[in-house]
Order: sequence, then C-alpha cells, then structure tokens
Amino acid sequence: MYQSYWGLKFAPFSNGAHTANLHYNDAFREALARLRYLVELRHRLGLLTGPAGSGKSLLLGLFAGQLAREGKQLARASLEGVQPGELLCTLGAQLGLNLDPSASMALLWRKLTDRLLEYAYQQLQVVVLLDDADEVSAPTAIQVARLAQIDLSPQLSLTMVLAGREQRIGAVGQRLLELVDLRIDLPAWEENDSAEFIRRSLQAAGCASPVFDDRAIARLHELAQGIPRRLAKLADLALLAGAGQKTRKIDEQLVEAVQQEFYPLPVNVLQSAELAASQ
Repeated sequence: MYQSYWGLKFAPFSNGAHTANLHYNDAFREALARLRYLVELRHRLGLLTGPAGSGKSLLLGLFAGQLAREGKQLARASLEGVQPGELLCTLGAQLGLNLDPSASMALLWRKLTDRLLEYAYQQLQVVVLLDDADEVSAPTAIQVARLAQIDLSPQLSLTMVLAGREQRIGAVGQRLLELVDLRIDLPAWEENDSAEFIRRSLQAAGCASPVFDDRAIARLHELAQGIPRRLAKLADLALLAGAGQKTRKIDEQLVEAVQQEFYPLPVNVLQSAELAASQ
C-alpha cells in the first residue's frame, strides 16, 4: 500500500511484522525471565498483568515456543467465553487426550488427572498458560482454581500462568489471587522504548533513513500512552498518510492529524469507553 513510497520491503507495523521487535524492550525481557523463574523453581501459579495491547499474549506465545523446544508438556488456552467442560477438553487435547465434550465433568476430571499422574511418574514438567483471564466466567474460574490446587503426587510438577488486563483481573476470583506465587507486570513503555521500537521496526523492513522526526516519535508515544499495540497502529496510519501527502518525513503535525482523523476522542476517553464496554 505505502511500502514502495517509503522504500520498505513490507509494512513494518502490521500485526505480524512488528511483534518481532517487542521483545527488545527491557520490561518485556524481564517479564520473560520471571516466567522462566516461575517454571524453573516449579512454582504452581503465576499472574501476568498489563494494559490491553501491552504484549501479554505475545509474551505467552514466545514463552510457549521456548517451553515446547525444551520438551515441556504444554497446554495453552484463552479463557474468554470458555465453558468449564470446553476448557478441560482444550487442555486435555494438548496433553494427548481425546476427551468428549459431552462427557460429565467428573469423567473429564478423572481422565485429566490420570494424565497428570502419568506425567508425574515420568517426571515430566507440565505448564499451562491461560490467556484472557480477566474475561473468565465464574464457573470456569472455579475449575481453574481446582486445577491450581490439585495435589495428586509429590512428583507432580505443574506450573500455571494466568494473563489478563490489570483493571479486571479480579474476575478470576479471590481464591485464585490468593494462590498466586509470583505476579508479573508488563508496564507501559517509556518514550525511549517507543523510539527504539519504531527504529527497529523500520530497519527490519529495509528503511534506509529515518522516516519519523524526533517530535513525531514523542507525539506518537504520548498519544499511545506507551501501549505497543496503539503505537503500532498510529505509526502505520502515519506512514499511510505521509505517503498519501508525498511528504519526505513524518512530523508532529502529521501524527496529530492522523490522531484527529482516526481517533478523534482523547485517548483517555477512549480507554474509559473501552473499559466500560467490557464491564
């Protein structure tokens, strides 16, 4: 769309392209290290929180890839809109079970616990990653808490990670929150993090010279409030608008114009509306 104008091999801030550059952020690396600590010390439950768009799902995906390469027994699921039996079947399928969704909860639990016992006897570590925990239903949260408290054998090594938006993480229930061994927060970025992300993303796409001036980057960071997903969307739209206007460099005024055209409400108002809609 605008790649040829800017001399880019691909759109640097599209959904798939920009994610490779997120893990250069110090906070992102620290969060990944804490997840590793959780598993290596065989703790039972970790909690990963952060604002919407801060990279929680991406972090879980990178962590899952590392665990799979290490031979860990891994199951991953989203808790959004998932019923209790559906969750057990989803986790069971990734642990090598073929469970019938129409079976009773008692049968599903028996088969799942039998598989966990097998792994315990084989001294295999099991890791369960559960995303969108802030959207979990109360009945499903009860089953997650049951799994977090399961005590089948001294040899059982089961680590679970729940991830969700910090504003609504209370949806998992007080009991689960009390069981958390380690809380990991993904904070919003500092301005230098945003600048480095933009630089790396453009460089990876083959950009030969800077496209955004310093004030444009500062304004992008301010409007996105340090949230990577918002930053990437605004930067992508700015590239599109800049190509349309045939400008040679994107400045603060162009970024402001993009904000007003596509996101006419102040960012804090949009955040409040998003939060209200999710409640």
